[in-house]
Amino acid sequence: MRSESRTRWTKGFVVVATLVLLIFSGGVQHGTTAIEDTYEKLKVFTEILSLVQSNYVDDVNSKELIYGAVKGMLETLDPHSSFMSPDAFREMQVETQGSFGGLGIEITVKDRMLTVVAPIEGTPADRAGIHPGDRIVKIEGQFTKDLTLMDAVRRLRGPKGSKVTISILREGQLEPFDVTLVREVIEVKSVRQKELGDGIFYIRIASFQERTSKDLERALEQAQKSNSNALILDLRNDPGGLLNQAVAVSDMFLDKGQLIVYTRGRQKDQDLRFTAEHASGFPKLPMVVLVNGGSASASEIVAGALQDWKRAVILGTKTFGKGSVQTVIPLSDGSGLRLTTAKYFTPKGRSIHGSGIVPDIVVELPRPEAKPLTPAEQQAREQLLQGKSPRDQKIGDQEGEGIEIGRREVADPQKDVQLQRAMEILKATRILEKNGASPAAAAKASS
Repeated sequence: MRSESRTRWTKGFVVVATLVLLIFSGGVQHGTTAIEDTYEKLKVFTEILSLVQSNYVDDVNSKELIYGAVKGMLETLDPHSSFMSPDAFREMQVETQGSFGGLGIEITVKDRMLTVVAPIEGTPADRAGIHPGDRIVKIEGQFTKDLTLMDAVRRLRGPKGSKVTISILREGQLEPFDVTLVREVIEVKSVRQKELGDGIFYIRIASFQERTSKDLERALEQAQKSNSNALILDLRNDPGGLLNQAVAVSDMFLDKGQLIVYTRGRQKDQDLRFTAEHASGFPKLPMVVLVNGGSASASEIVAGALQDWKRAVILGTKTFGKGSVQTVIPLSDGSGLRLTTAKYFTPKGRSIHGSGIVPDIVVELPRPEAKPLTPAEQQAREQLLQGKSPRDQKIGDQEGEGIEIGRREVADPQKDVQLQRAMEILKATRILEKNGASPAAAAKASS
């Protein structure tokens, strides 16, 4: 009787799954052959499910098996598509309202490793000196190899005031180091500004939040009052945020009707175009935008739009390359699906995802010299990246390679090579413009 019940259940699952596939594929428009092939593969799945339920050494929960299968299926797509159980989905809804404790760190999965996109300015992760590109190899002593993005986020978040220890493996260093952070309610000041002298006004956007465009508008008004005649927009280590704010920020610097960004997906309703709608009252001053590997998502939309329309000189290093759109879809049992449904493209049709924005002028920050790793040391490092503990062995002499953890300096031309170069370009632009040269020619001359 139990076997008959299981058989009826699995047959019913095949029918339901096939109907779902028909809905997501837009009906039978892709041809019956593809649908029949999918149905055959689902039969294999139900056979395996039945065999596991009948023969596995321990009793298994059907719901957990199916949830696990769905998670595995989505993991084969990309790091940003994921399945959320009812509890995880409810947690995600609470988190988006801001009532959670966190570290202020934007993460992604890159090469199957949990990787820092950028710390958010003024947060615990920023104060601890976490860098873009850092690999988080452990959370509370547990390896993160093959951990889903949602699971990693849940482990890093927690009640305000609670502690979490993460192990960081940094480029050019052999051994990971532990950092213990105290979770806080993350309330980030999105826009900061500063007069740099010589008529140059500096604005930094730390992340794209609900009030970013309004805060930026006030900063630009302050620039006008100070009689500034050149502008630096700093998007370095800005992990992104809200799409509508990226559009609104770009709108302030472009002409009405100019395309800002567009999305392209498999379904027609995912093909969207966003254009500048308002004629900005802010003067079109010479402008440099600073970017680096921690500039992602919304930051890349702004940099790409201003670059394509030749509105600003983009300076720094190549951006992160996170240019995909995730749609959250509630499911019937209270669970949720986060699915990548489209990709972002710049006005000239360049894909942001995986490629990033290449600056007009590449300026690398100086890095401390790293001692080359021996073959044994390199092997030990690879073991860590694979989520394994290196076997006990002497791993070279690490004397003199201590970890310096300190807060990033912001808007200090004496210590910031990229900012220095941006100021030089703006000064050269003004000189050459007086002699009739275009801003583009001035930038090229100063590079």
